[in-house]
Amino acid sequence: MSNKSANNLAPTILDLTPDAARERLSTWVEGRKLPRFRGEQIHRRLWVQPVGAWSEATELPAALRAELEAEFPLRRLKEVVSELSQDGTRKFLWRLDDGEAIESVLIPSGSRRTLCISSQAGCALGCVFCATGLMGFRRNLSPFEIAGQVREVMLRDPADKPSNIVFMGMGEPLLNWPGVDVALTILNNPEGLGIGARHITVSTVGIIPGMKKLAARPEQFRLAISLHAPTAERRLAIMPIEKKYDLKAVLEAAAAFRKRITFEYVMIGGKNDSDQDADALAALAHKHGALVNLLPLHPGGAPGLEPTPSNKIKNFAGRLQARGVEAVVRRSRGLDIKAACGQLAGQTGSDLTH
Repeated sequence: MSNKSANNLAPTILDLTPDAARERLSTWVEGRKLPRFRGEQIHRRLWVQPVGAWSEATELPAALRAELEAEFPLRRLKEVVSELSQDGTRKFLWRLDDGEAIESVLIPSGSRRTLCISSQAGCALGCVFCATGLMGFRRNLSPFEIAGQVREVMLRDPADKPSNIVFMGMGEPLLNWPGVDVALTILNNPEGLGIGARHITVSTVGIIPGMKKLAARPEQFRLAISLHAPTAERRLAIMPIEKKYDLKAVLEAAAAFRKRITFEYVMIGGKNDSDQDADALAALAHKHGALVNLLPLHPGGAPGLEPTPSNKIKNFAGRLQARGVEAVVRRSRGLDIKAACGQLAGQTGSDLTH
């Protein structure tokens, strides 16, 4: 797998964990013989109460703000466009410093605000039902570019601060473990974005080395496995990664997680939606104590795929439930703005016609 670096820019203070950033700021403040509380004030403006530029941190003296701008410039993701769905879902297209583009999706539901974030520009995995896979892999995102998607949403409107984060945007998170590892700390740390670990879900097709590293972390982050078929043979037909990390080995690695895992399952007509598939999926879910999320196939992947009819999805869910499996049919959100599962493709410029 390719592992292109995030970009050619040196890491900034927003690429550091909150503890590392605090240490760096403390040293800088001491070197200027400033009061210690200035370091605390500056540190809060990175993530807890973020500012778009140091000039906005008006509790700091103007001269200090100018010094901070020179020493620790605050990088931004440039909002190219945001689109609002009829169902309240909002999709953001961000431009990165090197011209690459990524997308995030904010999904409100009652008091919950879930932000679906990207971890790579593009994706190398080529799952047949996913528009991102058709882009190919562009590069990994830096910790700031990952956590910065949340930061930008907060800068845009503090009331939109997400309560939940799902790594289900563009890319495979566990193929960018160095960036995702630091970003998870920023997202979760009380001196970062302070989002509870149980409210942060990492979705993977089953990158076993990354799964082991995620399981080794002390926080109880949630794991979702993009399963999409209950047998190795069925899975290989729609997910090329099965050749490298087979289903049996992936599920063995998942056993290391302390919290209940989720199986993500996009329903594709004639590919993975038979009664036999339901029974095999029920057996797997039972064995691993997994929740099953059933997702309708959305337009955007390889041509020629047909969605499973809604009544058949309902029957499939019922068959799972009758076998004691907790199965949820997910409502498609943001379809009218191509923000639903499998539809993110970093469209820009003249492509933004939907």
